[in-house]
Amino acid sequence: MSKRSNPIALAWLPAAVLLALAGNVAAQDASQATPAKAKNLDSVVVTGTRVSNRTAGESLAPIDVLSPADLQGTGTTELATALSRLLPSLNFPRPSLTDGTDGSRPAQLRGLSPDQVLVLVNGKRRHTGAIVNLNGTQGRGSSPVDLNAIPITAVKRIEVLRDGAAAQYGSDAIAGVVNIVLKDGADGGSVAASVGQYSAGDGLQREGSGDIGFHLGQDGWLRVAAAVGKDGYTDRAGPDLRNPADPSYARVNQRFGDPEVTHQSVFLNSQYDLSPNVNVYAFANANNRNAESAGFYRPGLDSRNIRAIYPDGFLPLIATASKDRAFVAGIRGTTANYWHWDLSGNYGKNSLQFDVNHSLNTQLGPTSPTHFYAGRLNNTEKLLNADFSRDFDVGGLAGPLTLAFGGEYRHENYAIDAGDPTSYFGGGSQVFPGFRPSDANSNSRHSYAVYGELDADLTQKLSGSLAVRHEKYSDFGNTTSGKLSARYAFTDKVALRATASNGFRAPSLAQQNYSTTSTVFISSVPYEVRTFPVNSPVGRAFGAEPLKAEKSVNYSLGLVLQPTDRTALTVDAYQIRIGDRIVLSENLTGSAVTTYLTAHGFPGVTGGRYFTNAVDTRTRGVDIVGSWRTELAGGGLNLTLGYNYNKTDILNTRPNPAILAQNGLNLQRMGRTEKGRITVGAPRDKFTLGGDWTLGHWGLRSTLSRYGKFTVLNNNAANDQTFAAKWVLDLAGDYTLDQWTFTLGADNVFDEYPDKVIAANSTSGILPYSSSSPFGFNGAYVYGKVAYRW
Repeated sequence: MSKRSNPIALAWLPAAVLLALAGNVAAQDASQATPAKAKNLDSVVVTGTRVSNRTAGESLAPIDVLSPADLQGTGTTELATALSRLLPSLNFPRPSLTDGTDGSRPAQLRGLSPDQVLVLVNGKRRHTGAIVNLNGTQGRGSSPVDLNAIPITAVKRIEVLRDGAAAQYGSDAIAGVVNIVLKDGADGGSVAASVGQYSAGDGLQREGSGDIGFHLGQDGWLRVAAAVGKDGYTDRAGPDLRNPADPSYARVNQRFGDPEVTHQSVFLNSQYDLSPNVNVYAFANANNRNAESAGFYRPGLDSRNIRAIYPDGFLPLIATASKDRAFVAGIRGTTANYWHWDLSGNYGKNSLQFDVNHSLNTQLGPTSPTHFYAGRLNNTEKLLNADFSRDFDVGGLAGPLTLAFGGEYRHENYAIDAGDPTSYFGGGSQVFPGFRPSDANSNSRHSYAVYGELDADLTQKLSGSLAVRHEKYSDFGNTTSGKLSARYAFTDKVALRATASNGFRAPSLAQQNYSTTSTVFISSVPYEVRTFPVNSPVGRAFGAEPLKAEKSVNYSLGLVLQPTDRTALTVDAYQIRIGDRIVLSENLTGSAVTTYLTAHGFPGVTGGRYFTNAVDTRTRGVDIVGSWRTELAGGGLNLTLGYNYNKTDILNTRPNPAILAQNGLNLQRMGRTEKGRITVGAPRDKFTLGGDWTLGHWGLRSTLSRYGKFTVLNNNAANDQTFAAKWVLDLAGDYTLDQWTFTLGADNVFDEYPDKVIAANSTSGILPYSSSSPFGFNGAYVYGKVAYRW
């Protein structure tokens, strides 16, 4: 029987159990019902405002507040996956055959680049990852924060500001801000274990996690959270029908799906009161994640194989070892005249080591090793922050005027370490040639920033804020951002809010200096494509120029409705224009390119690319978020609704630099493929409807998601394909006994898959699904959890 036999029957198993539970629950006495949890706008927030007691409903910009129950109720152990299921404006596809990106996947907010979202932890900037996402994924060319390095068990809540905030927080906050607030205090704790598997019979996932608090004498506390887990790989590849004469013909020799991953993570959060008005604080995180993902199979008769080593061919494997470290320490307090101050230092580092297993280097012949150390990427960030604020009573205002100001010093370093000589000699190790000594580099920069912000209730109905931030970078100069926000409450149930701001994102050091060679599929044909630094001679010959900062202009207008204590609805429209947007050029290929690269010392390389400020874009959309809580059959019922419509257009494309033609390279650095990835590569819209019902010891949860259509464009328009919208249903049931909670659930219970790709894009049927699918292509996932809390 095949691995995908009876998947729908397996997917329906937990659904049947849940229906049975529902029948038993409904029959219970209504007196056992527990109160419904409030799903309204009353949560106090700290993101996007310096006011100490502002709630999400009073916020001048749209903000979502997610609890640990929200995150843990999604069935996943990955923070980024949980966010994508809870936030309609977040897109988190699960690409495969994309080198290191398989293990460090990027997430998009409002259809923009993953590195245009700023991530904070306890209000402090989180460092970005070392990886550069290169190979045909959404977010191509970005180096975002690795959200999955943060264990869900460490999270107290997450605040997602869906608005530009560069004037408040600096670079990267064009699309919005994700602020992860950690669990605190010495009381309580939990331990949990989960196990699950896909209905196709693979992808076994296991995780253990927990958190606990400790007293530090009379005046302090320490909170520790940890998680360890292992995920098996999945495979949805088709049989290899390329060459009937090959030993591997008609066999499934490819792995196409999620990588095999092991991970360990720990998070510490602490505070100690030096006096009633002064405390010191620190939090730290260490995460190790090892991922092994597949490259593309080399058949036995392939010129890239040596049959003395692999008679039937071989499947090369890329092993990445990510080490993520972060430490923040500071002192804060309040003076006698009510000034609030916070002085802190921030250190973050991500290193990503590449090893290539089950491979070879054809230039070394039958004595070639089969394992290669291919090098390492390192990204380090250090910050010093000083923040001050105070409330002033100003005559004529309905409330205090909050004044906030401060400064920041930031130092960044990005480094590439070369691999072993065998990994880059000649054409290098198959699937991922190692970083060469000429690739190895270490580049640094520093920046200074100052900011100021005013925030006040101007009248009983009108609130407003003004923020200005100036930054100076050592590598590209100065930039100033501003933001104006307002909210008008017609009644205590109806309000209108609006923001206008400009922002920026500094080009990362990786985008300026990254260089390597990767196997890339173009119209189902593999090419060896090299990424050139913008200041390298070959990069300049291809038309590369020094990178400039991206500049954005953001507008939003929103309606806030809270007609009853049990009902809330927000509708926010937005527009984001980005000038000089940084993208990775098309993969420039052809005989002229191959000849040029060979003549300049890159034999075996069949394509080139580089980063460029090539386009100006405009993104328009609307977010709708609603909640309602009531009682059903004696139990508490919470319903949540979310919808996002998002459309990005390219307003302007820079013309090809003249040097391309001068070098005989008749190419387009921005072609249909990359333009399509920006404009139509992510779903145009996304809808979610969630519900949770509790009665006595029982609880039921469900989430119905509709992922809108998306399109993959090719340089050959005949191979374009639009993928239909899909509905995905997640279900789970809980039983709570004293301090124990037992959960049985299933994600994607109907075993939904995206449309299969057309034959011309499937590499002879070997790769049947698109890596741009917003919910992956693994099918139904069945899981169980047990948790103990005290």
